[in-house]
Amino acid sequence: MTLPNRQEKAEVVRAMFARIAARYDLMNRLMTFGQDRVWQREVVRRAAVAPVGRLLDIGCGTGGIAKTAGKDPTLRITAADFTLEMLRQGRATPPERGLAWCCADALALPFAADTFDAVTSGYLLRNVAAIDRALTEQVRVAKPGARIVCLDTAPPQGHMMRPLVNLHMHRVIPWLGGLVSGDAYAYRYLPQSTRAFKTPVELARLMRAAGLVDVVFQRRMFNTVTIIYGTVPGAVSGDFERVGKQARME
Repeated sequence: MTLPNRQEKAEVVRAMFARIAARYDLMNRLMTFGQDRVWQREVVRRAAVAPVGRLLDIGCGTGGIAKTAGKDPTLRITAADFTLEMLRQGRATPPERGLAWCCADALALPFAADTFDAVTSGYLLRNVAAIDRALTEQVRVAKPGARIVCLDTAPPQGHMMRPLVNLHMHRVIPWLGGLVSGDAYAYRYLPQSTRAFKTPVELARLMRAAGLVDVVFQRRMFNTVTIIYGTVPGAVSGDFERVGKQARME
């Protein structure tokens, strides 16, 4: 299949996620063998939001990360996505109490600068038309010292299980997606877009270019999933210290 170009991508992705919203959570459980919930908890832990803090989960989908963070009742959480059907599905699935749901474009966030104590995302960057702009927007709305934590897929590289991983991604997932969601295209897009996506090292460079420091990434699920995070620099002489440090892997 041919992936959409940059101009087409936003509407193609929006329409695709609208079609699969009702089965999105179930497919994530099946594709990841239940590990997606473990990764969501890790994203929240890495966000390290203090009590009474504000967290933005952008590209929230049905709100998995936001709802996980919401287990701390002191946090003020905004769950934002540009696909209304995903937001509706998230609101219809408990627990939704305590979350503020918002329809928003990751490339033009409708929030003031220095608003949030942390920004999280799950599988957002692979689906946006401009990764650099999405990261710049997250840095803009985050307070100095805030963590930005991204969970996303990664091109499978350098693992002894790679043949089985490729079989799972390019044969099992499309077949299962067609069976469960009725939309085989969406689950052919997933492995194709994963293969074309940035490596963790490349993503780390983009995060540093957006102004983040102390960038760290961790690989999961036979190197096909990445959790990557960095920190918005603290205020220095009334401005941000834009000093990029080398990314490291834990």
